[in-house]
Formats: sequence, structure tokens, C-alpha cells
Amino acid sequence: MRKVLIPTKLDKFAATMLSDRGYNVVLDGATPLADLVKANSDAEVLIVRSEKITPEIIDLLPQLKLIVRAGAGFNTIDIKYARKHDIDVMNTPGANSNAVAEEVVAMMLAASRHLIPADISTRKGDWEKSKFMGRELTGKTVGILGLGHIGQLLVKRLAGFEMKVLGYDPMLSPALADKLGVELTTVDRIFAESDFVSLHIPENDETRGMVNRRLFEMMKPGAMLINCARAGILNEEDLRAVKAEKKIVFCNDVYAKDAAGEKSVADIADIMLPHLGANTHEANFVAAKRAAEQTIAYFEQGITNCVVNKALPDGLDGKYQKLAYVLASLTNAYLGKDNNPNRIETSFYGELAKYAKWMTPPIAAGIAAEFAADQGPADAEHFLAETGIELVNREVDNTKHYGEAMSIDLFVGGNLIYKAGARGTITENNLMISRLNDFDQLYLEPSGHHLFVEYKDEPGVIGRIAGILGEKNINIIDIRAPQDLKSGLSLTVVKTNVEVPDMLIQKIREAVKASKAFQFTYLP
Repeated sequence: MRKVLIPTKLDKFAATMLSDRGYNVVLDGATPLADLVKANSDAEVLIVRSEKITPEIIDLLPQLKLIVRAGAGFNTIDIKYARKHDIDVMNTPGANSNAVAEEVVAMMLAASRHLIPADISTRKGDWEKSKFMGRELTGKTVGILGLGHIGQLLVKRLAGFEMKVLGYDPMLSPALADKLGVELTTVDRIFAESDFVSLHIPENDETRGMVNRRLFEMMKPGAMLINCARAGILNEEDLRAVKAEKKIVFCNDVYAKDAAGEKSVADIADIMLPHLGANTHEANFVAAKRAAEQTIAYFEQGITNCVVNKALPDGLDGKYQKLAYVLASLTNAYLGKDNNPNRIETSFYGELAKYAKWMTPPIAAGIAAEFAADQGPADAEHFLAETGIELVNREVDNTKHYGEAMSIDLFVGGNLIYKAGARGTITENNLMISRLNDFDQLYLEPSGHHLFVEYKDEPGVIGRIAGILGEKNINIIDIRAPQDLKSGLSLTVVKTNVEVPDMLIQKIREAVKASKAFQFTYLP
């Protein structure tokens, strides 16, 4: 009988549902977490709300297989440490979304109409009507950072106020944004033009502290900032420095630690609540129900679609990530050491389109040796942004019938004047490169050592390349020789039994007057 430990005040429905399926459930929201974990060290499942699940907590549960966050955000769980110990971490996306979206609207109205201080004043017997002159939401501009479950519901809840909605979310498609009535734009424009800014982004290495002084100084005088996401995404000191000057109204519901005691934002928050976003009977019930359902589905059906710390999503063959790495690294090699890309454009055909973000880590690793391909999509996006490389995922035309294929193009220069690109797919379970730059029908299986030589097309070049290699007893395993008829260039790709020395590559370059000559090695 599997033991499930629920060390939080979660709706009892979860415990009942799991018990009915034969699980041994311990539900205790009163005992300190560490004490409860020590007393239940044989637990295989941990269902939590906002409790911090640290490496120390995980180490106390040697049989732990699954952690379920009954809610969306999972920054309170050390997911990387859990992964190292083969522990899956799930969340229940959407369970709390409506509750948080409604809380944002409540804050906007309460702060705009001074409801809290007006109530206090009136209860004292005062009648300070002129003091509490408010403003309306109707016709104003609201900017939303993060258009996931909560952000999209907030758009719907605000529809009755006839507001202009600006949004930022790099993962949201333009088509869905149009359907929601959201104008996708930049973070800078949101802060510069919005009367209300609502934050709905996760806290991670990429977003921590991103809402800072530069953005605060862009805000319109008297604009309102609402944070019901995570405390760490906002730089409190920066807000403190400009709040009075810009007359920013700040509403807050998130803190570094969910506990009683003084709060660091007390002096700058116009409204501060004790993390009430998901604190509704409806949200608690839905989160409990989904946590129990997902636990049962995980163990009884092997369903893992809500696991947030797995390296590979359900339905994606890991070979496609290897293909993305090879295409990126080969294209980077074609560019040459002196041409660092500042823009990446990708196209994913067929079913690969829905896995686009999972290709970002191997692409980043393919162009930068210092980035490890086993890191997550958010880490890869942050790395590219910090490196000054723009990533664009293009819309594709599936009428070309490429199947499950991908193209990766790298651009160099301020005006993107130089480009190199490659396309590939998986054929008979092998990686296959079908195009490099404008050399189509390459059909190269990339494993091993390959010498690439680009030159002005003329007879006898392949023979000269082979002769120079033969002089050094380098065996040729395979040769590919596509042409680019428009430019008059040819490309010879020679697979060799050993790596070709740099001095020999230079000799070949001079002998055939090559515009490109480089070695590419991929040893899977």
C-alpha cells in the first residue's frame, strides 16, 4: 500500500479519493513539516501547497517517487534536486487560475476606489468623501506579463470593463492572442503605456528581479502594479526608490516566505494580502481533486503529462533533440569561428511544432559549448537572451510535406547580412541532414568524422581532395557532393575514419581554392 503524505491544509476530498483507491493517506496541516516527514519517512508521494520542499526534506523521504504541487507555481520545490533522485514533480495547472484572476480584479477595484481606507474611515464616524476620489477601470489600458491560465482568465474577467489589453508572453501564438483580444507587445511598452500592470510570470533564473527600476521609471504617473505571481520577480528596493516620484500604486499578495511576521513591502504596498490568490473554497477543492486524480493516473496508468522536471515531454522522441543539436552545431561550424550568431530562426514541421520549446536547450548547446543540453527550456532561453541572441520560431507551411522535420538558421551581423542554415529529420531511426545552406538533397547521416569543402564548381575537385587524404592514409567511408546551381558552388562532404588534422584541411583549402573547409565530428 503506497503512503501519501499531505502536510498541508488541503481539501479533504484528495485524502478521501486516494483512500478509496487503497492508498494510505496521512493528512496533517498542523504538525511542522520536518517533524511530519520524519514520522512518515516511508511516504512515496508528497502532496503540498506552498510548503518549501528542500533537499533536506527530500533526503528524509528515501522512498519518495512523486511530489505533487496542488497549484500551478512550483518554485518552492527544488525540482533539480528531485530530478537527480529520480523523483517526478507535478503541478496542477489551472486549478487556482480563476481564483487568482478574480483576486486581481478585486485589487484593481479596491485600490482604484480606495475601498479599504474608506471603510476604515467611515467606521470611525468620518465622512471623507472628497478624500477618496477614485478612478474607473473602463476604457483604461491594462498590461499583463504572462498569458498562461491565469493571464488568459484575467483577460476574460476584464472584458466587461472595455479595457485595452497589452500582453507579453513569448510562448503565446499570435492567433490565440487575437482570439483573446490581446495585443502582444514588449515588456517595455507594457510598462510605458499601461494604467494597470499585472504580473503572472513564474520565478526562475530568467525572471528573478526582472521587474526593476528601469521598468518602474517608464510607468505612467499614478499607474498601478499588481503582483499575485511571485515575490522574487520584483525588485523591492527599486520600487521603493521611485514609487513616490511616479505615484505608483502597488498591490501585493506574494512574499518571500508565507508566514506571520513583518513584511518587507509593508512601507510600499498600498494593498497587501496574506497570499490569498488561491484561497477560495472552489480553488482548494479543484486543486485537491486534481492532485488526487493525477497521483492515481501516474501510478495506475503511467500518465506523466503534468510532470514539470522531466527532461523529455510525453510524445517526443529524444532523437529529435539530438537532431536539433546537430543542425545547430553544424550550421555554427559552417559560419566559422569568427562569425558569432545574434539571431536564431527555427521551423518545426508536423507534430514537432508543439515541442518547439524543448528544442531550445540542444540548439543553445549546439552553438555554445558552455551550455549543457540537459538543462531546461527556461534555462536555455535565459542563456540565449543573456548572450544577446534572439530566438524566433517561424510559422511553417506543412503543405511542403516535410513530415516531422526541422530547419535551423543562424544569422550574423547588425543587419542580419549573413546566414547559414540546415534542415533535417529522422529516417529509419537515424538522424538525417537533408540540406545545408543552399545545398539541397544532401541526405547525410551525421555520425562520425566529416570534412566539408565548399568551392567553385569545376571538374576534378573531388579527386584532388581524395588524393590529399590518401597521401596521409586517411580512409574515405562515404562522399556526398550536392550543388547549388544558382551560385555555381559545390559542396563535398567526406566521411573519414579519423579526424582530419587542421594542417591538412588548410592544404585542401588551398589546393581547391575552397571558400569553406572545416571538420565536423558528431559521436553520439
